[in-house]
Amino acid sequence: MRWRRNWSARPHRPKVRRLAADEQKKLLAQMAKEIARSPVLSGFGIQVRFLRGRFYVERPRPSGVEAWGRITPLADDLLLEVERRSWNEVARGSAQKLIKVIAGDTRETFHGLGSLDHSLRNPGQGLTRLPMKVKDNKFIYSDTSEGCTVQEALFHYFGLPIEVIAQPAVWYSYHRTPRIVECAEDRTRVLVRFSAVSLSGTFGGTCLYAQRDGSWGAYPIRPSQSGSIASAEAWLVKRKWKAWC
Repeated sequence: MRWRRNWSARPHRPKVRRLAADEQKKLLAQMAKEIARSPVLSGFGIQVRFLRGRFYVERPRPSGVEAWGRITPLADDLLLEVERRSWNEVARGSAQKLIKVIAGDTRETFHGLGSLDHSLRNPGQGLTRLPMKVKDNKFIYSDTSEGCTVQEALFHYFGLPIEVIAQPAVWYSYHRTPRIVECAEDRTRVLVRFSAVSLSGTFGGTCLYAQRDGSWGAYPIRPSQSGSIASAEAWLVKRKWKAWC
């Protein structure tokens, strides 16, 4: 028996609305203003450009431009999409709303640092690190005693730059949840376990965040060598600090 694909069942792509030049500039200005309000997006150097009727959200990298998503003008709204083999809808709304969606991302659709962005949003604060302490094996803010996410602890307590915290990006894209399992007293080494549970089983990985010669790096560790900071670092030294993947 032959199965035939019902092509008519495919969802129709929304029709792109053509923008006048003054409206293009207005929307670009609104997006740029909202990006400037986000400490994380500003820290990543996020830019938006208009090309062939759509707005493209991009991050400049030394190796080239990294595409984060696109925003399409519709008849009565704007559509935010990300490319995962094909373009998938994330949200609809105004220019300001869609940039806020990107800034507040916590599931690595874009960067996964939404909780950190929220903690840095006080007026004029920018990328200022806030005082934190450890109490009952938990990281909390010194001023409020509120708990925090792993990403917040990595930034505020250990002093990692946001571009290093966002790694390993592939694990975040699989929605693996990070958990700090060990850290050095001098705050130059942090071992973080990433895990996700599905019907197929449990998936995980371990990353050692290490400060070397004044610079931080993220180093995925081979599972058999990921039991502690000492074993992970000894394995990396043998490999001349070449990560597992």
